[in-house]
Amino acid sequence: MSVAMEATVAPAVPAPADDQPLRVVHLTTSYPRHEGDFAGRFVADLVRGLAGHVDVSVLAPGGYRDFGLAYGRGLVGNVRRRPWLAPLLVVSMILAVRRAAGRRDLVHAHWLAAGAICVFARRRFVLTLHGSGTAGRFADLELARRHPRLVRFVVRRAAVVICVSEALAEAARRCGGRDVRTIPNGVELPASTGVEAEPAEVLFVGRLSPEKGIGELVAATEGMNLVVAGDGPLRHLVRDALGFVPHEELGDLYDRAAVVVCPSYREGLPLCVLEAMAHERPVVASAVGGIPELVEDGVTGYLVEPGDVGGLRAAIERLLADPALRRRLGSAARARVAERCSWEHVTAATLESYGISAGRDQTTMPSLQYGASRPAAPRVARARLAAWPARNGRRPSARPTRRRGLR
Repeated sequence: MSVAMEATVAPAVPAPADDQPLRVVHLTTSYPRHEGDFAGRFVADLVRGLAGHVDVSVLAPGGYRDFGLAYGRGLVGNVRRRPWLAPLLVVSMILAVRRAAGRRDLVHAHWLAAGAICVFARRRFVLTLHGSGTAGRFADLELARRHPRLVRFVVRRAAVVICVSEALAEAARRCGGRDVRTIPNGVELPASTGVEAEPAEVLFVGRLSPEKGIGELVAATEGMNLVVAGDGPLRHLVRDALGFVPHEELGDLYDRAAVVVCPSYREGLPLCVLEAMAHERPVVASAVGGIPELVEDGVTGYLVEPGDVGGLRAAIERLLADPALRRRLGSAARARVAERCSWEHVTAATLESYGISAGRDQTTMPSLQYGASRPAAPRVARARLAAWPARNGRRPSARPTRRRGLR
């Protein structure tokens, strides 16, 4: 299968023998706790895309003790408030990785912190840098700029470093990454899209927090029909916000929208941009992170500088005034993400980073036994044994046998 991704050197992770399926544990500090949860949804989507190709499982909060640091304000925000719990979280994650990877071929770590855990756990790992903007000065790009030696400590030890944007990939290479690959987040392309609402709607989907440019969004759309799907500390600025909307209902909001906006100050490659483009909707977004790699100014949407309220409003007004322009940019946007971000491409590129071909399918389904509570996980009986700490607070008595080559 051809992959429209960055070509790199030969895979750093050896492929398993024909009779030995590759087993991969996805290590993450954020994962959906239920079907309507947005937390770490792109990780869950990737895991589901890999199902059938590799024996994949998830090590998420619940599979290790997170001491209340994983959700709510996010890991970085919670650690700032309760820094004394951070060492306990680190130890808990290291122990969990050692147990999980003791019978798995590979750990796929999401975010730099998870990669550091794999280093301390002495496990072979692939690292994905998502560049999430909510981490502030602890975001991947900011850390690479401010503390390159710290980032180098992790990325040089990863078998492969996957970055969701070329901006992140360049930073990883500067910090010494040996095999750095650009693989964007994946997105599902709907078979058809709906009709815009009347009067025209301007849609924002995401967390209502300062780094998302919520104040600027409200100022730029004054007098417009603004629809906001999200929640967060700045909810008081958008009193008519819908709150977090279940993912299966977001498609209708994208279809109704005339324009989708993303005025963030920091981003990796936001799903709201990919999903809007998949629904043939033009996007007005800040020129930050990986956004300019998909949103080409005047071709698939419009780019503005973060914090530029006047520029944001002018771009939105231009699109609202010209339905033909919206259709042209929306059609080009869908073609762009179909080429670069379809699950076929993303899955194949990720499997290549593991050292196997996408055509080498296996009949396994994702095992979410290591703490993830998303429904429809097979092997649930083993979940209660494998996840530590268990409900009674004791470690399971059955300890998996270590496999050679993973120490």
